[in-house]
Amino acid sequence: MTDFPYLGKNPKMEKPVETSDSIDAQIAQRLRALRAERGWSLDDLAARSQVSRSTLSRLENAEVSATASVLGRLCAAYELTLSRLMRSMEADLVPLVPRAEQPVWTDEATGFRRRSVSPPSRTLAGEVLECELAPGARIAYEASPRPGLEHHLVLLEGALRLEVEGRAHDLRAGDCLRYQLHGATVFTTPARQGARYLLFLV
Repeated sequence: MTDFPYLGKNPKMEKPVETSDSIDAQIAQRLRALRAERGWSLDDLAARSQVSRSTLSRLENAEVSATASVLGRLCAAYELTLSRLMRSMEADLVPLVPRAEQPVWTDEATGFRRRSVSPPSRTLAGEVLECELAPGARIAYEASPRPGLEHHLVLLEGALRLEVEGRAHDLRAGDCLRYQLHGATVFTTPARQGARYLLFLV
């Protein structure tokens, strides 16, 4: 687990319940299943997502780790949120999700760490994510996985600039930004300060 300098070491933060290798394998299996369900070839998906055929093949074989930007393009192609892209939805509602059982995914390339606080469920539409961005990070998403998807972002610690469809918002701890997403977003942290935030999707 990466220690973010602005947060310091937190003895209460436990290690992720899944290793990066196991998560990469789960993502690979999920991507293969999604493409098979739709009857798409790798060329079809490459055209829809603007991700190269060779990269898609390596992702589906767990030969490389996906970045947040690549997964964002695949979300738009499949019209799924990242949680639903990465994991099959729970068949039955599980009311209590202990922290130790909440899936954690890390994009080492950008210093992004994402905890799925409430995994996707067939009976509930909303999701809650706990995210951390390292200092000097930048992640760009070209499109919303579902036009009009409602976001509520609450910045817990640090500083964050969020550009929503070309409009920039500078957030400080305690600020909440709420919006419906139809286009591109860019998440950026200052060179010397990271960010930790909750993201509610409806």
